[in-house]
Amino acid sequence: MRELWTSLASVLGVLAFCQSLLQVIFPPELRFAFIKFLNRAFHCFSAYCYFDITEIDGVNTNELYNAVQLYLSSFVSTTGSRLSLSRALNSSATTFSLSNNDTIADNFKGITVHWEHVVTQRQSQSFSWRALPDEKRGFTLRMKKRDKELVLESYLDYIMDKANEIRRNNQERLLYTNSRGGSLDSRGHHPWESVPFKHPSTFETLAMDPERKRAIMDDLREFASGQSFYQRTGRAWKRGYLLYGPPGTGKSSMIAAMANYLGYDIYDLELTEVHSNSELRKLLMKTSSKSIIVIEDIDCSVNLSNRWKAGGAPPSSSSSSSMMMSSMYDIHADLRGGGTGLGDTEGVNATNNRITLSGLLNFTDGLWSCCGSERIFVFTTNHIEKLDPALLRSGRMDMHIFMSYCSFPALKILLKNYLTCDLDDDGGVGDGGLGKELMRELEEVTDKAEMSPADISEVLIKNRRGDRRSTTRELLKILRDRAERNSKYGGGGEVEEEEEEEEKRTLESPKKSVNCQEDMICKKQQQELEEGEEEEKGKFD
Repeated sequence: MRELWTSLASVLGVLAFCQSLLQVIFPPELRFAFIKFLNRAFHCFSAYCYFDITEIDGVNTNELYNAVQLYLSSFVSTTGSRLSLSRALNSSATTFSLSNNDTIADNFKGITVHWEHVVTQRQSQSFSWRALPDEKRGFTLRMKKRDKELVLESYLDYIMDKANEIRRNNQERLLYTNSRGGSLDSRGHHPWESVPFKHPSTFETLAMDPERKRAIMDDLREFASGQSFYQRTGRAWKRGYLLYGPPGTGKSSMIAAMANYLGYDIYDLELTEVHSNSELRKLLMKTSSKSIIVIEDIDCSVNLSNRWKAGGAPPSSSSSSSMMMSSMYDIHADLRGGGTGLGDTEGVNATNNRITLSGLLNFTDGLWSCCGSERIFVFTTNHIEKLDPALLRSGRMDMHIFMSYCSFPALKILLKNYLTCDLDDDGGVGDGGLGKELMRELEEVTDKAEMSPADISEVLIKNRRGDRRSTTRELLKILRDRAERNSKYGGGGEVEEEEEEEEKRTLESPKKSVNCQEDMICKKQQQELEEGEEEEKGKFD
């Protein structure tokens, strides 16, 4: 046994002597060059190439690293074998990521690439204006050399786009409103105020014909993915939608569904708070990309009536009419500007401090509308005939969507939403026991009743405590009564529209009420002028 240990010690001594001899003969520089040569020879004969994506590029964060990490986390939970799980404070979502030095494969356009998450300890801290983490993190991308061109040209751009989409879907959407016109306040605060957007409306729950919904969704999807198309054709990356129809037909719900479908923020523009075209442009400049700019009830917000249908003849060339029109203009200037005399200059300037049709057209389709990208303009109105044709043409309102009264396909969606009934395509009931006969009766009377989805929803809400069949029977009764009334007295939709318009006029802002009083005073003044003019003519006669 002692002889064995003696022999082993002799061998180790010889190896140590040989190692010392090699270190003397081959210095570290020569050994490093030899290893580098072996690596190059290995890479020359290897079919793969490698790319390193570090977390920190110098002293700045590498955005590509963050994009790759976010992109891999979207599918690593189903394909990875070893994962790191994390959850932020006050969050219910669990984040999946690759563990240290783990590898995962990905497929892109028929090619396979491999990602490895590399984590090593940082050897020494170099001088930097900020402290660097103790660990060096990065991703190593391995691919075949023949796929190198495709990966560098398309795959990395695809990863960046997917990461941006994931961020947009995960971030909280906001609903903005303007409250101070288009200018900053005394503290320099932004003119838009925001609240979290939590509207639950989606295209799945929207009461509308499924074919029309699919057409709108396809148009929105093509717009959101059409950056290259808009750049190639030289068009601004924007699109306009006009939602028109009777009250209660789901125009606001449609806007919420569009925002939830695309993941866009909403800017609800209140035109009565904007005092000039320049303020309107400033508000537009302060909106972000990937947003929906909404002007609801545009026919009621400001005076943008149809020029071709405006009543009254053009002013005559007689001196009396000219004098009357001049006096009326001065009266308007006094009332709006707070002046005390008919010739008050401040009042005349205040009259010009208003939004005009030209300013709104430039807002939607002028040069200022191109100061952002991927934005949607949505106008809503109950009376499309009141709008000027210039506002409705393509390029401003590209797609006109008629929000009609509740049809039978839309009614089935409401029944599914409120009564949790699974209705198949032929109108039958997969679950709930309503029966095909009841559905047939509903189909016969729905179009004749001309009820809005909001009215039908209210009926279902009021009777939600009953069973499904009794609730549906109550709805059928109301639909029949409405259909009989429409058949006897004509369509009831116009009456409801007039009532809604009257309610809006009643609930208008004090500013609008003052304007209405001014208009009444102006009409009275005009009548007095006309009577005085007739008296003067009588004296001369």
